[in-house]
Order: sequence, then C-alpha cells, then structure tokens
Amino acid sequence: MHVTHLSLADFRSYARAEVPLDPGVTAFVGPNGQGKTNLVEAIGYLATLGSHRVSSDAPLVRMGAERAVVRAAVTQGERQQLIELELNPGKANRARINRSSQVKPRDVLGIVRTVLFAPEDLALVKGDPGERRRFLDELITARSPRMAGVRADYDRVLKQRNTLLKTAALARRHGGRQMDLSTLDVWDQHLARAGAELLAQRLDLIAALQPLADKAYEQLAPGGGPLALEYRPSAGEAMAGATSREELYGVLLAALGEARKQEIERGVTLVGPHRDDLVLKLGQLPAKGYASHGESWSYALALRLASYDLLRAEGNEPVLVLDDVFAELDARRRERLAELVAPGEQVLVTAAVDDDVPGVLAGARYAVFDGAVEKVTP
Repeated sequence: MHVTHLSLADFRSYARAEVPLDPGVTAFVGPNGQGKTNLVEAIGYLATLGSHRVSSDAPLVRMGAERAVVRAAVTQGERQQLIELELNPGKANRARINRSSQVKPRDVLGIVRTVLFAPEDLALVKGDPGERRRFLDELITARSPRMAGVRADYDRVLKQRNTLLKTAALARRHGGRQMDLSTLDVWDQHLARAGAELLAQRLDLIAALQPLADKAYEQLAPGGGPLALEYRPSAGEAMAGATSREELYGVLLAALGEARKQEIERGVTLVGPHRDDLVLKLGQLPAKGYASHGESWSYALALRLASYDLLRAEGNEPVLVLDDVFAELDARRRERLAELVAPGEQVLVTAAVDDDVPGVLAGARYAVFDGAVEKVTP
C-alpha cells in the first residue's frame, strides 16, 4: 500500500498543497518551521484520525480558515481509492471515499496505515502511561479498524460513569442527600464489556509484539537486550490468567465493585483500561528511570519497527514515516535504522538538511520552504 498523491487545503501552514508521491523513499528537506512535518502529519491523520503532535483538531486548521481538508489517493495492489477528510473544529468532521459522502470518518480507518518514527517517540519509554496506552490502542485500531468503535464506546461510558461519580462525590462533600446510585450497576456492566474487548486486544497485541520488539532491539543495539513488555492492569493480580473476553469481563466487573466506595469518595473511575500501563523492561529493570538516553531511543525505535513488522506480516504494508528522527540519533543507530527501513514499500522522511538523510535512503527529494513544496531534480 502506498499514497500516490496528497492534497491539502487550509491544513496547518498550507493554504494549498499538491504533492505527487511514488513508492520507495521520498524525503522532504528544509529548515525547521517550514512545514515538512505538516505533510506527513496529514497522512498520519488519515491513518489514525488524530495527530501525533496535538490532541485536538483546532491547531490543524490554518489560521483564519474555518476548516481544513486532507485528501489522498491510495493504491493497494490493483485497487485505487480516493479518501478525503474535512476537519471542522467544534463540529462533526466529514469524510468521503471515492467521492461518496455517505460515510463516517471512522470508515476511512484501515485504508491508509502508517508507522511513525518521531522525536516524540521517546515519551513511549520516558513518558506517562497514557503515551503507552495510546501506542497500544492506535496499533490495535490499525490491525482491526472496528476497534475504533469499541474505543469510542468505552470512552463514552467512562465519561458518563465519571459524571455520575463526580456528582455523588460533590453531594457527599456538601452534605446533600444520598444519591440513588443504582444506575452505576448498569454503567459498570457497559464499562466492563467494552473494557474486556479492549483488554483482550491489548494482551493479544503485546504477545505478538514481544518477540518482534526483542529482535528489532538486537538489530539496533546488538547485545543490549533482552526486552520484556509487561502489561500492568489497574484491576490488579485478579487479572492474571484471564484471557477470554468473558473472563476479563468478570474480573473487571468484580474490580469495579470492589473499588466503588473509593470511587464515590474521589468522584472518578479508578479501574479499567484507561488506568492500565505497559511496563517496558530492559533486562530485569524497567526502562523508565534506568535506561540511558541511547537505550531509550533504541527501545522506542524497536517498538516502532516491531509495529511495522507486525502490520506487514498481516498483509497490508504500512507507510513508514520518519519525521526528523535521524538528527536525534548517533551515527551507528542512524545507519542501522536506515538499513532496516530502506526496503519498505513507501518511506517518507523529513530532515532539516540533506546530510541528515542516510545515503541508503536514496530516492525522491522535495524542498520545503515558506509554504512551497517543490520536487528537486537530481
């Protein structure tokens, strides 16, 4: 699978941009702040319905514009598709597939798949649990686009449940009358059902990623492993051994019941996938707090390489995006990473200067400067 053309309208710094793309390596080169990352960010948005840089759509719309449009032509084998997303901050976004407007944005998921390497990846190792949960859930959705609906259901139920708990907590603190919390039982069941599906997918993903990540780390930093990916659930040790969705549902439901008194006191849901963590271990120690800067980078890159290998093995090779990542690496890691990704069907690279792009990644070049994207003739 590869993107053959990218069109932008009022997206980030671009009033208009038309960028034809070929298979193989394409590098966008130009000084910082000129819009290189905006181009690959747009492709990533088509793949995930989100940005790796910001948490909302508003910053993606060019200043002074009401909406932004991202459009891409995509080829997979003999099949060609045209997908379009219209971003409307504060309103519902719109989507089109092959000119049809009778689709939801969620229907676009799975047409474009990407694996992104970016400086922000260091947060996978050094950052908060939310970074690692997001990594897992975006990869789950890339493997199975229907999981976007499960994630949305979980978030909706969680929001409703938190609202009820917060109201109960405020009433208790201010000496109000005791609230009827019988509806919590219903919300518990809904949360446990969606949560069990999400947990099952996360556990399956981690089992599939473990050997691939260990292999990738050995390729990047020979002799530096092994790696271990350990899922740490908020439901505690009761989840040990639970693998089926029904078992996970039962564990979550019981854990919610046990935590209810504390949740009412604090006014927030304390149990569920939204509170879990993925513990990344290097040898016997957690990478966070113990791994060096170089080891942390290698770990983050290994997770991305493992993601790429997993998606490729499942039949739809993703677009590889390397966003200003080579400038962050020492010479050895830079060359090893370039060698590993060079065979990809489509590899998109951003760099401030040509020298930041390793020679093995020879291919098309675009100069990006002051809102203009121009192909460089060899």
